[in-house]
Formats: sequence, structure tokens, C-alpha cells
Amino acid sequence: MTSHPDDPGSGTADLPPTRCPVHPAPSDAGLVDLLGPENEKDPMSLYERLRAEHGPVAPIVLDGGIPAWLLLGYRENLEVSRTPSRFSRDSRHWHAWKDGRITADSPLLPVVGWQPMCTFADGDEHERLRAALTESMGRLDRRGIRRHVTRFTHQLVNDFCADGGAELVTAFAQQLPMLVLTQLLGMPDEYGPRLVEATRDLMKGTETALRSDAYVTGALQSLVDRRRADPGEDLASWLLAHPSGLTEEEVVQHLRLVLLTGNETTTNLMANTLRMVLTDPRFRASLAGGHMTLPDAIEHVLWNEPPLTVIPGRWATGDTELGGQRIKAGDMLLLGLAAGNVDPAIRPDIAAPMYGNRSHLAFSGGPHECPGQDIGRAITDTAIDTLLLRLPDLRLAVDESELTWLSSWISRHLVALPVEFMPRRPEPESMEDPSATLFAPRPQWLPEEEAPEAATEGSEATAPGRVPWWVALWRWLLGRPSGSAP
Repeated sequence: MTSHPDDPGSGTADLPPTRCPVHPAPSDAGLVDLLGPENEKDPMSLYERLRAEHGPVAPIVLDGGIPAWLLLGYRENLEVSRTPSRFSRDSRHWHAWKDGRITADSPLLPVVGWQPMCTFADGDEHERLRAALTESMGRLDRRGIRRHVTRFTHQLVNDFCADGGAELVTAFAQQLPMLVLTQLLGMPDEYGPRLVEATRDLMKGTETALRSDAYVTGALQSLVDRRRADPGEDLASWLLAHPSGLTEEEVVQHLRLVLLTGNETTTNLMANTLRMVLTDPRFRASLAGGHMTLPDAIEHVLWNEPPLTVIPGRWATGDTELGGQRIKAGDMLLLGLAAGNVDPAIRPDIAAPMYGNRSHLAFSGGPHECPGQDIGRAITDTAIDTLLLRLPDLRLAVDESELTWLSSWISRHLVALPVEFMPRRPEPESMEDPSATLFAPRPQWLPEEEAPEAATEGSEATAPGRVPWWVALWRWLLGRPSGSAP
């Protein structure tokens, strides 16, 4: 990565004294460390305690005692995300690194350090970079994405279906999104496993985050070098050729953005939705009774367990006031997505169902709202549909109380989801779910399905407009119309 004179961590100013008069040490201020043990143990309880003590905007500290503001209110999250003139996405406004408090080896840098990409830009520059990303992503074959998901789901299930049991976080939810994303970016399959480890490590902000970030960036740089010489039908090639004229570094960083956010958010969404399917009796009863579709359930999970609990960050462009707090120019603000989604001001009854309601904060909002959210939904929906088709008797292998989570400052991960089922033979590697287009709900951006091909010799023929009995039965169990083909 080319150094920029204004990059965070590249300043030459001496570190300020320990007792900075403007930004007191956390021990003096008694502020919560968002990278500390209280957040790791139970972030949602921590958010509620901070809400009770400070209101919708709470002061916290990050690694090394760096001060920041955590947004807990739904309206405050929207206000900050929708007004870039007051709250910029450009981290070069950050007074902490201007003062030399963010060192070159800070674990925060892989996530908040300025990079030449749309998530750190505002105004015309943001529009230029965002257009390249969204228009290139718009060229992806949506039906092809579902075929990739179905194929990789069958491959992963084949690895454990004969065992009668599996651990679905590490064996399924952590593997599938990266396998699909590497295909979309134009990378070989073998990159997937190592990239899974590296992306998760750098998102956690561990002491090895910078090393992992270097691996991810290096792999993507190699991809860009290959695609510049030999373009293909993939995201890397389309970004290189886009009329916005992205530099090579801008292409690498936008591929990195897609890889990091796409994998992290989809992995967590898959794991959380699978846990709900297996543990919540109301969900299973509603699903079997036809009152809730799987897409409805996914939206419910996005409200209560968003894939990212916190998004860093925004930086105040001037002195202002928010949620009763005085915000100074250059202050860092963190979007509290999980806290905002359960704000009592908009959800007085947290148990009320939110099926079909997409006004949650799970994918942020405003000009920087996640452009790939529908792809994440499609991957999750298709993968779980295909998994349940292969293993319809899937059940949790331990008591729900034994499930555990691991939290970082920006996300909360289900550690393991052990399941059991009747052992089955692996299916042929080339198998694609013959009913995938029937089970998979069609998001609005998906093109209409083509007419089904005629039945091949030896296949089970059905009357035109009808579906096989076993497909109709499964659709009924999923709460979807079962009388005829779509």
C-alpha cells in the first residue's frame, strides 16, 4: 500500500503526555474500553448499561485509551450516517492520529486507517468510487451466485453428511461465504481457507491484525496483476475497466472491502439464522405453519443479531451536539448498529416480531449503506435452504445453554453450533440442487427464471406447471406456496 502523507499512523508528531488535558486517560475518566473484557463477555448488556448512564450517545475508549463516542440511539445512528457534511467518513479528520496517538502498529489501523476507497470518501470522490463499485457489482450474474452457493453447499455438506453430526460454524458458515466471494472476485478456490482466517483476524483487531491485513492485500494485489494482463468476467476485471478510472491501489482496496465486509457479515448472518432455526421453538413452529418465510426470518435476525454490532467510524467535521453530548471537531464516532436496533424509543416491545421490516440498521444507512446487502441475503437464504433440503432432520446436538459467543469491538460471533442428523451418503460433486430455484425466494433484483428444461431420460417427469411431491412437501414445511411451479 502506497503511503499517503495524511494517512493515520504516518504522522511524525511526538506522542502527547499521558495525562492529556483534552483527552484524559481512561483510568481518570472511568470510561469503558470497547476492546475490554466487559464487551467481550456480553456486548448487549454493556450497551444497555451505557444507555442508562449516558443516553443515546456514550463516551468510550479504544485500544491505547483512544477516546471515541458510541452511538446507542436509532435516530442518532441515522442522523450521523445521513449527514456527511457534519460527520465525515474520512478518518484524516481524526485528531487522535494528528496528535500522534495512533501508532503505525495499532491494531485499529486495518479497520479505521484511511484508504483510497469509497468508505473513506465523501462528496464527489465518494460518488466516483461508489459508482465503480456498485456498477461493477451490478454486473454479477445473480442466478450464477445462487448456483455457486448451491454447488459449494453440496460440497461442504458432502464432507460431513456421512458422519451423522457436524459443527456448522467452522464447517459451514465460516467457509461458504469466502468460497463464493473468491469466485465473484476472480480468485482460485484454494485461496478461501487462508483468507477466512486472515480476514477474521484483522477484523478482531488482534496483535497479528496488521500481518493478516498484509496477507489479504498481497493476495488481492496478485489477483489484480493477473486480471490486468488477462481480464475475465469477474469483479476485479470490471473494476479495472470501469470508466471512473480507478487506480490500481483503489481497485485493490475496493476488492479488499468486498472481501472483508462480505465474508464477515454473511458468515455471522448465516450462523445466527441457523441457530435461530435450531433453537427457537416459535421460529420453527411459525416456519412449519407457514406464517414465516426464511427471508422474513433473516430480517428478524438482522434486527436482533446484526452481523456487525459496531461500525467504525465517522469523524466530526466541526464542534456540534448530538444526543445531549458535546462533540468536538475531529472526534471519532462509532455507529452502534446492534444497540440502535433495540433502542426502546423505536422498539418498546422487544419481543414484537419484525418480519419483513427492513428499516433496521444492520447495513448502516445514508450514502455509505452497504451496496452488497442483497447478495449477502441471497447467499444466506440459498445456503440454508439447500442445507435443510440435504439434512431435513437437522437438530442441535447440545443444550442451547451450552452455546457460547466471542465478541470483538465490532462484531459478535457464535463460537460453535454442533448438530446431529441421520447419516447420509455424499452426493455427486457435480450435483446442483434441482429444486434450488423453487425453494429460493426471489429478491426483487433477481431476474425472472427461464422456462424449465424438458425432463431428461430417466428423470421423474411431472405435468407442466406442477412440482414433484417431495418438492411440494418441503415448500409446505418452509411456509411457501406448494401447488405449482413458479
